[in-house]
Amino acid sequence: MGRTSDAKERLLTAISDLIWLGSYGRTSVDQICERAEVKKGSFYHFFASKTDLAIAAIDQASQGIFAEFDHIYAPTVDPLERLRNEAKWGYEHQKNVAKQYGRVLGCPLFALGAEVGTSEEALTNKVKEILNRHLQYYESALRDAQRLHLIDDRPVEPMARRLMAYAEGMLTQARIYNDLSYIAEIEDGFMDMLRPIQPIHTNQNADLLTK
Repeated sequence: MGRTSDAKERLLTAISDLIWLGSYGRTSVDQICERAEVKKGSFYHFFASKTDLAIAAIDQASQGIFAEFDHIYAPTVDPLERLRNEAKWGYEHQKNVAKQYGRVLGCPLFALGAEVGTSEEALTNKVKEILNRHLQYYESALRDAQRLHLIDDRPVEPMARRLMAYAEGMLTQARIYNDLSYIAEIEDGFMDMLRPIQPIHTNQNADLLTK
């Protein structure tokens, strides 16, 4: 089986890399095993199919991202600053990824969801589950911003969807053009879309939320 103790972890890393760098459809079990340096029998010891491995890889990656989001979107942080901070974190994350892989890769979930949305129901449902959870962070920040009268009282859910659509669109363009400047624009773009009513006073607004 070859380095059995970490074979499962290496399979998870391998499929994440191959999908992000290429595509789900063009990635075969043989390619995954070769990149992970794991024999095919070991693959099927851990996973029934490529789809099962992909779902497990998404779950694992999302745990780390949402741990970051729990910190970024802490209720003690000004609501609009939370959105700014996510944009800054996203830029730094993509910059580090570009250094590691040699090019800008954008959002793996949107790339994967667009590819398999009409053919792989289980995988598509997992992508939607993660994206919907991401939307909840936006919605929470927007509701708190409305409570503090930082933005107008437009319905929160469609506003959150527009923020995500804008951010993911910029991430996709960054991948196509191999250009981080698209991602650098997201922070200001969020504020342009939300049209804050008053300037951000981080400490003052955070204090109001905790009362």
